Amino acid sequence: MGTGASRNSDSSHGNDGSERGGEDHSGGQLYVSLRMENYKLNGDIIPHVFGSVPLIGSWDSSKALAMERESTSMWILSFVVPPNHETLDFKFLLKPKYANTPCIIEEGSNRLLSGGILQGDTRMAAFRVDAESDDLLEYRVFVEADRVSPFDLAASWRAYQENLEPSTVRGIPDVSINAAPEVGVELRTWINMYVLSNLGHDPMKLENCHQCKFLVISHHNEQMLISFSFCQKSFLSGSSASLELDLEHYVVPAPAAFANSGLVYAANFTETPRSLTCAGTFSNSESPSSASHSHNTAGVSTDRTATRKEMEVIVPDPSKINPTSGMVESKSVGTFSPFQRQDSHRGLFVDRGVGSPRLAKSVSASTFATSLKLDSDSKKNAIPEAAGAVAAAAVADRMLGPKEDRHLAIVLVGLPARGKTFTAAKLTRYLRWLGHETKHFNVGKYRRLKHGTNQTADFFRADNPEGMEARNEVAALAMEDMISWMQEGGQVGIFDATNSTSKRRNMLMKMAEGNCKIIFLETLCNDRSIIERNIRLKIQQSPDYAEEQDFEAGLEDFKSRLANYEKVYEPVEEGSYIKMIDMASGQGGQIQVNNISGYLPGRIVFFLVNTHLTPRPILLTRHGQSRDNVRGRIGGDTVISEAGELYSKKLANFVEKRLKSERTASIWTSTLQRTILTASPIVGFPKIQWRALDEINAGVCDGMTYEEIKKNMPEEYESRKKDKLRYRYPRGESYLDVIQRLEPVIIELERQRSPVVVISHQAVLRALYAYFADRPLKEIPHIEVPLHTIIEIQMGVTGVQEKRYKLMD
Repeated sequence: MGTGASRNSDSSHGNDGSERGGEDHSGGQLYVSLRMENYKLNGDIIPHVFGSVPLIGSWDSSKALAMERESTSMWILSFVVPPNHETLDFKFLLKPKYANTPCIIEEGSNRLLSGGILQGDTRMAAFRVDAESDDLLEYRVFVEADRVSPFDLAASWRAYQENLEPSTVRGIPDVSINAAPEVGVELRTWINMYVLSNLGHDPMKLENCHQCKFLVISHHNEQMLISFSFCQKSFLSGSSASLELDLEHYVVPAPAAFANSGLVYAANFTETPRSLTCAGTFSNSESPSSASHSHNTAGVSTDRTATRKEMEVIVPDPSKINPTSGMVESKSVGTFSPFQRQDSHRGLFVDRGVGSPRLAKSVSASTFATSLKLDSDSKKNAIPEAAGAVAAAAVADRMLGPKEDRHLAIVLVGLPARGKTFTAAKLTRYLRWLGHETKHFNVGKYRRLKHGTNQTADFFRADNPEGMEARNEVAALAMEDMISWMQEGGQVGIFDATNSTSKRRNMLMKMAEGNCKIIFLETLCNDRSIIERNIRLKIQQSPDYAEEQDFEAGLEDFKSRLANYEKVYEPVEEGSYIKMIDMASGQGGQIQVNNISGYLPGRIVFFLVNTHLTPRPILLTRHGQSRDNVRGRIGGDTVISEAGELYSKKLANFVEKRLKSERTASIWTSTLQRTILTASPIVGFPKIQWRALDEINAGVCDGMTYEEIKKNMPEEYESRKKDKLRYRYPRGESYLDVIQRLEPVIIELERQRSPVVVISHQAVLRALYAYFADRPLKEIPHIEVPLHTIIEIQMGVTGVQEKRYKLMD
């Protein structure tokens, strides 16, 4: 461990080293890191290095290079070795930090570093502190050497030099608030200058101001009335920064891919039933005009219009997909297709980012990854498309946990109008964003496809055997679909239904045996106002009442349906469960858990604790144009350009108009100065700097243009082009890395009950926007987040809606 190895494993072989040296030089220069470790080190003693060219070029101890403290016990010195001096002759020495006492040179002969390998047994450095004593002070020595291309070094140095520019925001604390400025003094100064320059006399005296429309001034004992057509705020920020009174003037169309824009019933976005196929006009969107049904006294709709073709129902054979008892027999006529069980024991594959092969640090790791020959389209391993903690936890659970625990079923429980579908949709969105393959199965959608949309409250009576059988049948079909999907590689299934009796839940648990782990998620609400609001939204949005012209009649029918469920409702007491009690308002409430363990269930509980239904807007915007934006360079920490300064003033005006009644709003920025400067004109709101909101780390490519990367680092350019989601910049980050560090930001945005303005960077906002818009991970690097545009995300009981404002080109 004490000796580092260069990339060329043969570098210690006699004369061949010189020949190979010429070959290595073409691949780059040697980058060496020397480390010394001592856990009992006194902070007043600093390790140094001195020796031959090019390290210091002198054996004079007074010219020795000081090592820098890397940790409490470790010191480090890194340097680049020129190609013509790859053999270094040096020694370590200790110098007191304050006293003028002589330095202490390590015992033994000089150290020899050749081609990145330290010769001899040199893992320890011994120092004789007391000449009269035999006691030695020992340090462990580590040497790391790596080949770095000259272009990488030049790019890193250039970025380092540019970052040496003093920060313009260094004095701004991480949490700050600036009040509205005092404008009177500045306005008086401007008027004084105006009078002096135009009237050529002494400064005037400002007597009165009526909303900056008319100024009464005294000049040589004469009163003059001067009319100004600007207001104070326009004067201070510049007339070009003012906005129209109606913010709708700046609205631009949102991308069509935003799935939940508009008031749409959340269940319509759930998984399309694979067990039910319809050859008629019935569409997946469940449009009320696609079918017509009449009621009957038994509670099951049987009459269909002549235009509606017969529906074919495909019911898989339970004995072939899930050999357990307790299944409800389906009496529907149709065919079944056996599902083949496929085990996935081909090894573990964790994608750690696409990059140039020369950047791979571990030979064994790269050999392990390439030996798997895993099809990129295969999802049999059920490993999330993620990095960091999520990937580590998934690997651990897969290796150590029971087979059925590799798949998780979150089974909703609760009375109607308790927010089950809303909670299921939000949880699905969160888990997908983290990288887990997740789907939302809504039993109501199955019921409407198989039995029609206009079922009366009698259909939901517990003493209606036909209705009970029909509802149990579609629940079984949905569960079968979910299990089949899990066997094909799905990880988390959200099973959305009332599941209000122990009998129904026991049926689901028997179906899940050996296939997946079930956690029941029960939503309880005792706030009658919230329940009444949810009921009215249900009548307005649910396809069950799309054809009901009389709102009050629909309301009465739904309340009768609710009463039927309340008569037989049994709270969850079995298995693993999470109970959310009065959590919808975001003010208090309880959450109870039973028999919950593991990384993913723990993350789910933590997420649910911080969610609520309080409506509030979240404004996402990039910083104003920076100087690096103008030059086409990525990363960096430059200030904003003139156009960026103008946008910052427009943004301040927008925030004041949009959030004028929201005095509890807050402004979030990254720690980079271009976002802090963009937020600086905004007054009256607290500003919080988040390290997690910093732009994606471009590593050695920081400060470069894409053309420079393409020309000088073609392998990196092509790797990034091939897979932008997983590509990790050399010594930088990938989009998956960004998602992992943004999880605390998402949790806090969900927890906040007041508006939040997030001023950040393109890659970060792409990831945040993808969460709210429920966009697939593979689309994140390609989401359009233009400069000088505000994306307003409205969160509330109706889901997530988007509106975009473009303040300037």
